[in-house]
Amino acid sequence: MCTLMLALCGVFCIYSAAAGNQGRGFDFAFRQSAWLGFSLFSMIFIMLVGHRKLLEGAYPLFGLALLLLLLTALLAPKVKGAQSWLGFGAIRFQPSEFAKISIILVLSKFLSRYPPIDLKTFFAALGVISLPVILVLLQPDAGSALVFLVISFVMLLAAGTPLKYLGTIIGLGLSAIPFLIIFVLKEYQKNRILVFIDPMRDPLGAGYNVIQSRIAVGSGGLTGKGFMMGTQSKLKFLPEPHTDFIFSVFSEEFGFIGNLVLIFLFTVLLFRIIFIGLRSKDRRCKILVSGVAAWLWFQMFESIGMSIGLVPVTGLPLPFLSYGGSSLLATFITLGIVASIYIEEAANRRRL
Repeated sequence: MCTLMLALCGVFCIYSAAAGNQGRGFDFAFRQSAWLGFSLFSMIFIMLVGHRKLLEGAYPLFGLALLLLLLTALLAPKVKGAQSWLGFGAIRFQPSEFAKISIILVLSKFLSRYPPIDLKTFFAALGVISLPVILVLLQPDAGSALVFLVISFVMLLAAGTPLKYLGTIIGLGLSAIPFLIIFVLKEYQKNRILVFIDPMRDPLGAGYNVIQSRIAVGSGGLTGKGFMMGTQSKLKFLPEPHTDFIFSVFSEEFGFIGNLVLIFLFTVLLFRIIFIGLRSKDRRCKILVSGVAAWLWFQMFESIGMSIGLVPVTGLPLPFLSYGGSSLLATFITLGIVASIYIEEAANRRRL
């Protein structure tokens, strides 16, 4: 019920957000509704197939995901400085979204068979993790790469990795930040960090998005302006209102109380996912569910955080609400895997 309520909320928010974009609210909402129907069908199909069959094919699926990421980095056209979308005729999708599923499947299988309790298996796991991260950074898509790292970190933790290993990796990562900023990050990515610290350093350029998003969130007040009454998106002050800053649109129209309800729905869903993982007696499933929970939590936190200026802008979609078929489909497929784990566990308990 939380999933459906969040997804339907997304359709209505997209309709309102896109209404100010040359009056294309119905067009965007219809497309999102079509993707929602297909995503629900895919979720049910995955539940019927079962998580065990997907785990059996984890390595081939991971290989296919890496191939698609490589093709994206080499062949995809650049859109706003990044090569994130791959197209075959009329079909256009974002491979990094489905690669998140593959890394969760392959790590749950790999870490359960080779527990990362010594340096050999730990570095082997890091080798697996580094492959999609490097390919995503080549696009470049630092936001998605960060999602991969968060998913991997939580799954390593759930698999029993010694804290000294994880602490060392975190320390090395923090010490490498200056090098990454100077030599790796693109100019627009550096600007995102600078305007995160002080949006007014470039109010009409790189800081414009953050400033307008804060205005939208703050102007919602306690109860909001009402559905379709948000001025920031309708008057086209808020950039990318139906994708990156969908939370700002929601906040302006439904206010602080609406935000509490939205976060409550996300919280219930996340706790339900974690509960399923704790109930499962299969080590692979426990590790898998930890990755799913990390994925949804981090993207929720990052998307909401960048809308209110809490974290730098990365362009990550807010699960269920942001416009985009790839993100919605990948999320529902993942929930289908989790539901399959619950169904099997419930059936085993009934037999006992």
